[in-house]
Amino acid sequence: MNTITVKSINDAAKTYQFVDNGEPMRGGFKDVYFSPDKKYVVALFRDKLDFNQKERLQRITNKYLAQIQNGDAGDYYLNEVYRWPTDVVECKGLTGIIVPTYNSKFFFNKGYETSDLIQGKEKNGKWFAGAKFRNPHFPLRVAKSELGDWLSYFQVCVNLTRGVKKMHAMGLAHSDLSYNNVLIDPVNKSACMIDLDGLVVPGLFPAEVIGTAEFIAPEVLSTKHLNKTDPNRKLPNRLTDLHALPVLIYMFLLHRHPLKGGKVHDLDTERDDLLSMGEKAMFIEHPTDSMNRPKLDQVSKWDLPWADIVKLPYTITGPYLKNLFDKVFIDGLHNPMQRPNAEEWEIALLKTTDLMQKCQNISCEQKWYVFDNTNTPICPFCNTSHKGTLPILDLYYQFEETVWKPENHRLMVYNDQYLFQWHVNRNIARNEKLAAQHKVPVGYFTFFNDKWVFVNQKLTSLKDVTEDKEIPIGSMLELTDGKKILLSKEEGGRVLVVTMANK
Repeated sequence: MNTITVKSINDAAKTYQFVDNGEPMRGGFKDVYFSPDKKYVVALFRDKLDFNQKERLQRITNKYLAQIQNGDAGDYYLNEVYRWPTDVVECKGLTGIIVPTYNSKFFFNKGYETSDLIQGKEKNGKWFAGAKFRNPHFPLRVAKSELGDWLSYFQVCVNLTRGVKKMHAMGLAHSDLSYNNVLIDPVNKSACMIDLDGLVVPGLFPAEVIGTAEFIAPEVLSTKHLNKTDPNRKLPNRLTDLHALPVLIYMFLLHRHPLKGGKVHDLDTERDDLLSMGEKAMFIEHPTDSMNRPKLDQVSKWDLPWADIVKLPYTITGPYLKNLFDKVFIDGLHNPMQRPNAEEWEIALLKTTDLMQKCQNISCEQKWYVFDNTNTPICPFCNTSHKGTLPILDLYYQFEETVWKPENHRLMVYNDQYLFQWHVNRNIARNEKLAAQHKVPVGYFTFFNDKWVFVNQKLTSLKDVTEDKEIPIGSMLELTDGKKILLSKEEGGRVLVVTMANK
């Protein structure tokens, strides 16, 4: 074993070390070696890089790294959302990058349910995107203890949307967003973007690759036969990220691909793939055109029940996400300017988590589902009906002195559900910049003496508007049908209106 010292290109005074045991981990373009303390890796490109490629790496490790470090929520982005390259080095004529080691939560504890083949391996997104690895009868299924529940995938997707949002805000595009370039840990509700050395800087550094098969935008695939210099050739950019991101979200929540359906365009498989993901791409759940619906007699048995779009349609993700899936996979599929941006996805995911209901069947694998806006909610995963009354809280904001308007945001109540400042006041945004004091609950809901109540822990101006009664800290308020509750008298304070379902 050799310990090799390499010098930084960015700062001649800096050196790094790596251990060469003759068997590096091999990526697509790089050989990867650990530092002696395993705190970082040195990833050496196998081929010589040209001036432009080196310049790109220097920008990523200098300018853009500093922008994240000095911006809002820098720690969150660098520790939680990205494994961002921190320096560029040279070794025997080859260029390399320094990347902090992945957090231990992104390695499998158990791996497969029935063998330890992938124990200790990276939790690459592909293990969690498809249906077969979670099918209880599949021989190489991922261990139940690694899979999390349905709610965990919403937070995973929130991390990814924030990662894309931040890149786009800095003027960068990812260009190769796919399940291969993200690590996810559903148990800790975490996700992290990796392989960030190929970022696209519009006008300066174009994309080096067109992307990963299932995530390439239709306009890139349908023009890939053209020369790179042809003005009609579409290369990966910010708008193609806004196709790949929702494909990832759809796959993590529904464990199937939004464009891979039953329609065959060409008997030549390669040509068929090119058409079905490119020029002729069509959403498998298009509401008015059923041409590309999956045919269940052609679907692998391991992909059920997720491949069955009648049993588990995309509408189970709730109204906010359905609306965005329509925008991206119908309106924006061949019209990139129509695609929702990353922040729209982030907001929709977070608002959807407020619609979540706990499934009352303790052996339900998904544990949670999105309230379906009916009076008698049923878990779509295990068909268990909700027993007992169910309070639904609609949020209203003050439009004028005496005019309150619905916020198009509601909160479902379940036992021990919390209320937070971002519910109380519309001027507090639930994003990565949220201050620590706003992460603490202000109260909670509970089922007490056969009644649903809200226990006020921190709200100083909580008022039962219906009864015209102040609700001091430490006391509780019963939730009844039609009740109006003022959460705060401060500017931006909201009113809750209670509806009781399943009475």
